[in-house]
Parts: sequence; structure tokens; C-alpha cells
Amino acid sequence: MNSITRWDPFRGLSTLQDEVNRLFDSTFKGNSGSSTLTAWAPAVDIYETENELVVKADLPDLSEKDIDVRVENNMLTIRGERKYDQTVKEDNYLRVERSYGAFSRSFSLPNTVNTEAIQASYKNGVLQIELPKRAESKPKQVKVNVTNGHN
Repeated sequence: MNSITRWDPFRGLSTLQDEVNRLFDSTFKGNSGSSTLTAWAPAVDIYETENELVVKADLPDLSEKDIDVRVENNMLTIRGERKYDQTVKEDNYLRVERSYGAFSRSFSLPNTVNTEAIQASYKNGVLQIELPKRAESKPKQVKVNVTNGHN
């Protein structure tokens, strides 16, 4: 489960050592000669406007029927599955870099989201979820009348 937090450009640097270790592990352990289906999680961007939160998830090569979006108890969950292409024989692949299989991403939503008005669309391999803010949580401008103190 992930919380919606502000983007930090330096957050990824802490995992650099993990990536280097993974690279060396996969290089020195050797390849068994068979392709494996690994778990994957789609990349997600989340941003905020004055009126809503927007979640964009990269889901290439999926159809709408393979995507499930739910909100329960202020938790947004995106689930789906990218299926391995069975029409191509495994021996015919020269390289398999894309990940296949089921995925699930969950994000806790702030109480300011109007969960009754959420909309989702899927176009060109990108799922976009629009989470409108409740009217009472939107910033309001209040006009202040200044008087000179004399009646």
C-alpha cells in the first residue's frame, strides 16, 4: 500500500545500491535459458489541481476488461493482469524484457476526496483516474471589507 505523497526527485537515489546489487546478482547467477514471468507494478504519476487529484498509470497492452479500479474505505486500488502472448512459441523469443502477470497498486486517499464522483478513463495504454475534492475542502477566497473605524 502506498500513500499519496509529494514528489521528491532525490527519493530514488537511496535504491541505487539495490539496483546495482540486483544487476550483479542477475549477471553472476546466470540465465537458466527459460524466460520467467515476473511480478510487475505499473508506473504511476499522481498530481493535484485546485479541484481534484489525478492518478495516471501506464498499462500498455491491456484491454479495459483486464483493469479493475476500486475505492473502499478511502483506499484506491488498481488491479489487472498483462497476459503472456501464447501465440508466439517460447523458443522464438530472442529477448523478453517486459513483465507479465497480475498486479495490484493501492493508495490511501485523503478525506478531502469525494469518492462518489470518481471517474476513470483508459486511452492509449494510460489509465487516468480523476478524484474530485469535496466542496468543503476546496480553498475559498473571502472578501474582507475594510472600514475606517468612523460611523
